[in-house]
Amino acid sequence: MKIITLTLGPVQTNSYIVADEEVKEAVIVDPSWDGAEIARIALEAGLTIKEIWLTHAHFDHIGGIADLVKSLPEMPPVYLHPDDYDLWKDGGGGARFGIQIDPGPEPIPLEHGQMLRVGKFSFEARHTPGHRPGHSVFFCAEAGVLFSGDLIFYRSVGRTDLPGGNWATLEKSIHEQIYTLPAETQIFSGHGDATSVGDEKVNNHFVKA
Repeated sequence: MKIITLTLGPVQTNSYIVADEEVKEAVIVDPSWDGAEIARIALEAGLTIKEIWLTHAHFDHIGGIADLVKSLPEMPPVYLHPDDYDLWKDGGGGARFGIQIDPGPEPIPLEHGQMLRVGKFSFEARHTPGHRPGHSVFFCAEAGVLFSGDLIFYRSVGRTDLPGGNWATLEKSIHEQIYTLPAETQIFSGHGDATSVGDEKVNNHFVKA
């Protein structure tokens, strides 16, 4: 599995190109900004973008979708949990911060436990509300990789003071959906550096294992 991390946009949000290089297929996790640039990097690597997966619909995670799909030969499907459709329709809430975005094509509903694929790699979508009602993470057991969006960061956690946030729910999601994964699982989050489940269980002082 090849993972290309791009840190983009006004609040430095991580977007990920996740690829099976053997078959030259890729998905984009959270195209945060500069969608044409994401497309250029993927296409120059010889990758075909098959799908777009969204952890949630805040503007800094969906701001690049419209330009991304316009820059591709074919429009890939976009997946998002339906509990965040309201925020997607509202442009990710960007207007509250003076930012207007085109949220792109209407997403396909994403369900807890749904299996998604990129090449030979299977990912399980896990519904993890707390930061947002429709927040999801994507876990590949085979590769030991998790894309956590804004649920959990390197020794930190996502905000719960924005609309739809709830601290008790976020704690529950982390305990049940993150801390139950193998300790060696790598966590690629929406902001900041990568971490691991084992490190967070020991060193995350916001949600203790």
